[in-house]
Amino acid sequence: QVQLVESGGGLVQAGGSLRLSCAASGRTFASYAMGWFRQAPGKEREFVAAISSGGVSIYYADSVKGRFTISRGNAKNTVYLQMNSLKPEDTAVYYCAADPIYNTVVSGTNDMDYWGKGTLVTVSS
Repeated sequence: QVQLVESGGGLVQAGGSLRLSCAASGRTFASYAMGWFRQAPGKEREFVAAISSGGVSIYYADSVKGRFTISRGNAKNTVYLQMNSLKPEDTAVYYCAADPIYNTVVSGTNDMDYWGKGTLVTVSS
């Protein structure tokens, strides 16, 4: 079965750092763009970051620019989100996603091929 599994979430103080990982399995994702989304309590899901299949094109939400970094492993079946200078408003369940079309990941449409189950990040003040 095709799966995306997130890990690395947890509790961290404001100003701290976490690194999230998303491991894809069940097929090759070398030709897939991948991205991160998050959903905070009482809010709708929002886009965080996207990376193209080759890793050349990268796009961040304004709220995380300069603080978060998205990357993927050489095999292209793993994507990471390095989160620095965390703020309480970063508290959310973080989801990874994948689609062959980069713009689909950037826009976060419901045409996304695959979604992970999410990992919780809690930032205390």
